[in-house]
Amino acid sequence: MFKKLFLMAVAIGVSLGTISLVSAAEQADRWMVIHAGTLLADARKAVKAQQTIIIKNGKIVEIRDGYISPSDVAGAEDARIINLTDQFVMAGMIDSHTHVTNKLDAHTRKAAVTTTESEYALLGAVYARRILNAGFTTIRNVGGPREAVFALRNSIRKGIIQGPRIIAGGKTISPLGGHGDDNGFRPDVFATPHSGICNGADDCRRAVRNQIKYGADMIKYVATGGVLSKIATGTGQQFTDAEQKAIVQSAHAMGRKVAAHAHGKGGIDAALRAGVDSIEHGSYMDKGSIKLFKKTGAYLVPTLLAGETVAYIAVNKPGAFIPEVAAKAKRVGPVMANALYMAYKGGVKIAFGTDSGVSDHGINGRELLLMVKAGMSEKDVLISATVSAADLMGMPDSIGTLAAGKSADIIASSGNPLNDIATLLDPSFVMVRGVIAVE
Repeated sequence: MFKKLFLMAVAIGVSLGTISLVSAAEQADRWMVIHAGTLLADARKAVKAQQTIIIKNGKIVEIRDGYISPSDVAGAEDARIINLTDQFVMAGMIDSHTHVTNKLDAHTRKAAVTTTESEYALLGAVYARRILNAGFTTIRNVGGPREAVFALRNSIRKGIIQGPRIIAGGKTISPLGGHGDDNGFRPDVFATPHSGICNGADDCRRAVRNQIKYGADMIKYVATGGVLSKIATGTGQQFTDAEQKAIVQSAHAMGRKVAAHAHGKGGIDAALRAGVDSIEHGSYMDKGSIKLFKKTGAYLVPTLLAGETVAYIAVNKPGAFIPEVAAKAKRVGPVMANALYMAYKGGVKIAFGTDSGVSDHGINGRELLLMVKAGMSEKDVLISATVSAADLMGMPDSIGTLAAGKSADIIASSGNPLNDIATLLDPSFVMVRGVIAVE
């Protein structure tokens, strides 16, 4: 009897499997045809008028001159036509420095000891959607609650929720008591250091490998002190040269790129000598630092919006920061724009990044304005937010430009951002991986 039931179960399973396979095979392809009045397919090149972007199952199949009818594309007869003939169309923007599960406000310190990983993931889903609506179809999350960020990344990847593609870094690698540690609390509150805390080169290798083991796409570490760490350690170098080399070598050996938070010159230069892929902030760089940038090919991710945000709070909201943080915010915030200008004029590669989470999520586009104000051309700012950021993330074959075979990450604006970058503050259309988020 048991054998008979077993054989029946196997037969049913095979039958259902066959039905499932047939159903998947019979699913219709998803075609879309976008008519773009003005198209900037690659921010390094000239715009083109009256272009058609043909999309199949979330990927760009072809870009043709003129406004093509779906009937002119084999298999796309029933494609949806998206009319952007009066719009400026370009690749979705990329924010290379976010903290998508967190938000700086009056409750930040309380949240550190009361908010669960599950709650952080739910908050991240809300913030991620705001970022996507702002025209950013990919973000690099450089530190945060690890399980929450990975769950958010995976849920977006699977299409369970809608948001930008997330390249996640897990916990920030930090020395004990450093910028990435939990400072300023009663000793028993964070009695056990988090998985990114390390001391000495070998221990730092362990911390890096721990993040990768549990799903980190990249590694972020603190080469120097930071503005918002609740401890009076300044913004100078914290990890030793040997520790930084161990972090970078360990990450690169396991196929991960490395971002170094760095304000002070000593830490910036040490991180560049260690071989990092990007310097975040770079506030006190000098000509010697610029030479190292160009020698190593590392990117600068300037995060001017974060500098503006913390400086404003420190000056205009007395008591919002503890004295140690307020002093750093007043000192560091105003110099960041000058660092970007020096780097830009010195030929350093620049990738767009906001430090969203310090600034509000969803206003990421304001960084565009600050970069232009600091001296960059609109064209070069757009390159930094598309082509360069895609290269930094190691994803130039799928994002950053619009071309056959690439992900259909597409945004549009009513004006021409090459003439007025502010038009991108309110995108009229956002598509991510072929799914419309804003229209």
